[in-house]
Amino acid sequence: MTREIDIVAMNADHLDQIAALERVCFPDPWSRRMLAEELENECASFLVAIDEDGNVAGYAGVHVILDEAYIANIAVRPELRGQGIGGQLLDIFIKFSRESGISFLTLEVRPSNTAAIALYEGRGFREEGRRRNYYEHPREDAVIMTRRFKKNQSMQ
Repeated sequence: MTREIDIVAMNADHLDQIAALERVCFPDPWSRRMLAEELENECASFLVAIDEDGNVAGYAGVHVILDEAYIANIAVRPELRGQGIGGQLLDIFIKFSRESGISFLTLEVRPSNTAAIALYEGRGFREEGRRRNYYEHPREDAVIMTRRFKKNQSMQ
């Protein structure tokens, strides 16, 4: 089931709800200040999924440096997971990467986050390595997952 949402660019009005979502989703959440700094970061693009009530259902951010793109975070409210919101956000970054000549789109994920890994694998990401003890609470490696794009193929 895919939930109906609107996806918009993150702005200052979203920061309180996103910071609250961070605290629910991650043991080491980004602060409101950190999120606000991303609004000024020319290399960053953050998207927000808005539900039918006008509330933040999820969000995602990417950093683009030259022809490389790095997904910073993808988070969805726990009660709305499994409804396609994370996939819709991810699909926008994949489409952007493909159409912009990005060589690859990469991210880190906990090996215990099997739902996220399944989402990424379903979108063509493959494990390309591990960062030992990357996460602290609890201590866990990070799986590096990457989707590569062929040059000059906008319809991959």
